[in-house]
Amino acid sequence: MADESAFPLGMIVGLVIKLSPGTIIQHMVQFNQGYFFNLLLPPIILNSGYELKRRNFFYNFGTILTFALAGTFIAALATGVLTYLYAFLHPEGINISFIDSMIFGSILSATDPVTVLAIFSQLHVDPNLFSIISGESLLNDAVAIVLSETLHKFRGQELHVANIFKGIGVFMGVFTASTLIGVLFGIMVALMLKYSELYRYPSIETCLVALMAYSSYLFSNATQMSGIVTLLFSGITLKHYAYDNLSLRSKRATKYVFQVLSQLSENFIFIYLGVNLFTQTGLEYKPFFIIITTMIICVARYVSVAPLSMLINAVCRALGKSEQTLPRSHQLMLFWAGLRGAVAFALSSGLVGESAAAMRTTVLAVVVMTVLLFGGTTNRMLQLLEIQTGVIEPDDSSSEDEPDDQDLSGYQKLRLRSPDVFDNDDDDNSNTIDGGELRIGGGGVSSSRRRLLPQRNSSSSNMEVSIGGLLSGPLGDPIPDPAQPHWFMSFDEKWLKPLFTKRHIQARNQTLAEYWREKRRKMDRANRNMLAGIHSMGFGQGPAANDEYYYDNDDNVDALTLNSVHDNRFSTASAPNNQSYTPSVSANAGGPGSPSTSRLVIGAGRVFGRSPPESGH
Repeated sequence: MADESAFPLGMIVGLVIKLSPGTIIQHMVQFNQGYFFNLLLPPIILNSGYELKRRNFFYNFGTILTFALAGTFIAALATGVLTYLYAFLHPEGINISFIDSMIFGSILSATDPVTVLAIFSQLHVDPNLFSIISGESLLNDAVAIVLSETLHKFRGQELHVANIFKGIGVFMGVFTASTLIGVLFGIMVALMLKYSELYRYPSIETCLVALMAYSSYLFSNATQMSGIVTLLFSGITLKHYAYDNLSLRSKRATKYVFQVLSQLSENFIFIYLGVNLFTQTGLEYKPFFIIITTMIICVARYVSVAPLSMLINAVCRALGKSEQTLPRSHQLMLFWAGLRGAVAFALSSGLVGESAAAMRTTVLAVVVMTVLLFGGTTNRMLQLLEIQTGVIEPDDSSSEDEPDDQDLSGYQKLRLRSPDVFDNDDDDNSNTIDGGELRIGGGGVSSSRRRLLPQRNSSSSNMEVSIGGLLSGPLGDPIPDPAQPHWFMSFDEKWLKPLFTKRHIQARNQTLAEYWREKRRKMDRANRNMLAGIHSMGFGQGPAANDEYYYDNDDNVDALTLNSVHDNRFSTASAPNNQSYTPSVSANAGGPGSPSTSRLVIGAGRVFGRSPPESGH
């Protein structure tokens, strides 16, 4: 991946600068914490929130929050305590106080699986696993930053119970206030776009979104809050509410500009770290401390993942949500994705104390080792753990092919493409047998399989995947009703979305929802009519097959499943091999050994008619 290859490139450049005469260039490329936090990190955080898969993120929000809050706290505590115990023996002349070791642990608890997530995105790894790791890493960075800053405030003070509870209160207050600031900035932008005519000036619209997001980051830092948390939730809110109010050009501009800036920042940060491995001054290498610290963070990562995974699985089973449990392979991949990155190294610049130089050097060395070791073996781990890849997930963002929103005179007409899963939208359903293939009209069911992949720039195709997926269930079972939405999602669709988005956008969304509800009803009718046609042909009815059959409306009466129809016979006339074969339905077909026997195979929402074996072969 680009990020992984940028790291050794930076190391080569840093080595060349280190061996070159003079120190002017070496001082120019040294790591600067201000540049990192004010210029390089914000584009990455903003794009992460703006392009977040909100559906999976909030579906797994409980799991993500558990790992991000409790997991980060456990990892920081374990790393800090083990580091203090090691430093207590004063090996290699290291002397670290307890509060400094806890700050050291909070810094190293910040994970940065950029390389892992890039590989996941390329291989289309299981969306649930992807959302858990990406969401945990985003919130984990924010939690680690707030935690380290909180611990810095108590440096030099005595450790007692009052200070512990005070620190927890400060941490929760900063995190909550930072989240609210980000949400408020996003809502403010959405309202500005709703009640203005900036759609006439796409360049100004794009600049407004970018500058307001960056302003939220600076405002949060100025008020001693966490700018990372603010910017993350500002990006999520902008995409959820303000994005629909943008013109088509602004939607495309914000999406691609944020992606490009984020990719540039990520690659530059990796080059930056590689260069500083050789050019940074004031480094103090302690080999045994580096090795022990690497082992400590592995132990701390395991301690923060394994018990919490067991707890999450137990809670999910108790609540009857077994589909949300974490399998063993996902737990191991969560452990393997615990890379350390630039956030940890940037925070280490604030370390003070007798062994601060050794701790900064150790953090840099740990970042290098985890990126090369864990990031470089991610592909192999996916194969060993047999984690599902190649999962094509529809984007839950708005389409880029939707009509431009510049006409505010009223919602005129909705352009909709006919979904590929429907060959005919008419309610008339005709059953025809042609050339050994049973085609059933109206439901779009045929022997040819259509692989539904989400197409780019198509809003309807994204919905076709979810609607088309209904055909993959047992044939004859009623199309299931959509799952009851989360209470907040219902509240959001009913009250918040209309409050923060334009009226004609609401009309479009409502029309889309009504369109797909009608499609679902048509699919249900086509399914029922198809079953009525199959039953009327007397499959499996014996002598009573010629009797008139009335299809009961009860969904559970005589439902025809995938494997319930077999060994049904067609009586056929002998025909040369080069002629078409047209079976006719008969209730008195020959026995199983008859040469004129054909089997009807039904599976995965389509019906096949097999030609009988030729006699004499």
